[in-house]
Amino acid sequence: MSRFLISALPAALVVFRFMAGPYLLLDAWNGHSSSGFVPVFVLAVLSDIFDGIIARRLNVVSSFLREADSRADLCLYLCVLASIWQVFPDVVGGFALPLGITALAQGLQWGASLIKYGRLASYHSYSAKIWGLSLAVATIALFGFGYAGVTFWATLVIGTLHNLEEVAMTLILPRWTFDVVTIQKALQIRASSLATRTAGAIP
Repeated sequence: MSRFLISALPAALVVFRFMAGPYLLLDAWNGHSSSGFVPVFVLAVLSDIFDGIIARRLNVVSSFLREADSRADLCLYLCVLASIWQVFPDVVGGFALPLGITALAQGLQWGASLIKYGRLASYHSYSAKIWGLSLAVATIALFGFGYAGVTFWATLVIGTLHNLEEVAMTLILPRWTFDVVTIQKALQIRASSLATRTAGAIP
C-alpha cells in the first residue's frame, strides 16, 4: 500500500495543480487577491517542478501522466491570466499588444498540434521550462509587489518565442511525441523515423 501511495505522488501533484488554478481564480474573482494567493501559486509551481522529477525517480513516467501534467499547467496559467484580468485590468490594457501577440503564438501552437495530431502537444521543452519560470517570476512580482515592468515584458517575449519553437517542432515531428526538449531532438526523431521507414521499404 505504501509503495502504491508513493508511486501515486506525481499524479497527486498534477491533481493539486488542477485544483490550484480554480482556487486562485476564485480568490481573485472580486477584483482583489488575498494573502493566500501567492503562497498557493508558489506551491503549484513547486508541484510542477517536482512531479516530473519524482515520476522519473520512481520510473512511473507515461504519456498519460506527461499529457496530464501539460494540461494542469494550462489550467493553472489560464486561471492566473483570468485572475490578472480581474485584479489588474490596467496591466492587461497596458500590455494589450504584446499579450495579443503571445496569445496568437499560443493559438498557432495549439492549432498546429490539433490539425496534425488531433491533440495538444506535450513537449516539455527547455523553452517551456524557461517560460514557466518567467511566468512564475512575473506572477509573484505582480501579485506580491504590484510590479509589472521588465518581468511582465520578459515573460511575454519568452512565451512568444517558446510557442513559435513548438510550432516548428510540430511541423518537424512525424507523429505525436511527448518530452521532446529541443528542435534538435525533434530533428533527430524525424531522421530516425525516416531511416526506419526507408529501411522497411527496401526489399
